[in-house]
Amino acid sequence: MKFAKKLMALSLAAVMAGSCLTACGDSSKADGGKSGDENTIVIGGSGPLTGGAAQYGVAVKNAAQLAVDEINEAGGVNGVKFKLVFEDDEADPGDKAINAYNQLKDKGMQVMLGTVTTGSCLAVIDKTKSDNIFQITPSASAQDVIKNDNAFQVCFTDPNQGKASADYIADNNIAKKIAVIYDNSDAYSSGIFNTFKSEAKEKGLDIVAEQSFTKDSKTDFSAQISAAKSAEAELLFLPIYYQEASLILAQCKSADFTPKFFGCDGLDGILSVDNFDKSLAEGVMLLTPFAADAEDEATQKFVKAYKEKYKDETPNQFAADAYDGVKIIAKLVEKESIKGNMSKSEICDKLKKAITDGFSYDGLTGQGMTWSADGAVSKNPKAVVIKDGNYSAL
Repeated sequence: MKFAKKLMALSLAAVMAGSCLTACGDSSKADGGKSGDENTIVIGGSGPLTGGAAQYGVAVKNAAQLAVDEINEAGGVNGVKFKLVFEDDEADPGDKAINAYNQLKDKGMQVMLGTVTTGSCLAVIDKTKSDNIFQITPSASAQDVIKNDNAFQVCFTDPNQGKASADYIADNNIAKKIAVIYDNSDAYSSGIFNTFKSEAKEKGLDIVAEQSFTKDSKTDFSAQISAAKSAEAELLFLPIYYQEASLILAQCKSADFTPKFFGCDGLDGILSVDNFDKSLAEGVMLLTPFAADAEDEATQKFVKAYKEKYKDETPNQFAADAYDGVKIIAKLVEKESIKGNMSKSEICDKLKKAITDGFSYDGLTGQGMTWSADGAVSKNPKAVVIKDGNYSAL
């Protein structure tokens, strides 16, 4: 009797162990296994929802959710609906970005919209490659964020922004004598500046002052402004983020230095800085693929829907890029008849093929957008000027 009980116990243990091994084996597949719902695809995103760059992350999250809601309310894509999960990475280029990515995986992420900022994106790109998850970032613009074949951008790369800025300034005869203040500790800022400098030379622009700062010295710009003023610069090029730009504008006024100002997409958000005197930004020009006051039907429809959903907040370029990003994913899913019960890896392979195989998208941030295998987007740059406290297309 004792022998029979012992044999039964051993048999039960063997069955349980076998079940555990089978389950564990399924969940540890390199491609992430299968989803439980063929009619739902989970899009994951991360960005700064708190901290100094929160305007970017909140805008991306809001617009992505708006796009998901619109798709789902219309019945989804071939019956497949989307779910957005989003984590705060605080624009951190290290552990916080990695932790946010891991949390998204735990929540079932199958496609990644993100990250929002370059530093955080650089922290996770090799992980998305290892996991073979399709990644399209709305706004991380460094060239290295698309070094792997699973990664794509909605925004321009930093080199493209630098070249386009120099071309716009030269082709429109905005100024000849240029001073630059950039963050040499930041990949975004340095990447734009290096290409701007090269293109400016080709275009006959004279960079009369090159001034830099670091993340540890970004509150007092008196020395940089003094150098630009002494060099009699006609235009101050600012390939930096809006927080530092707002300080520079205020300190230029104190120094009685009144050049023209030109920046890139990092300046988008300057009008929302707490306690910032918006009159200081009057006439500031910046490259951006989106202006909320544009008169085309798609822009006005998006702006109206965004304001209704988010307490009359006007969407910025980051919101527009994110909205386009979700809609691009949806079009690719439709093109490849992708279902939610496919593995992450299978979804990634299908999306990679689809986006580089004659795919074109007309969105808020560009008409006829296309992508090559290097992950960079091809679209025409636009510029806006701040006028009467709002962005106006140039």
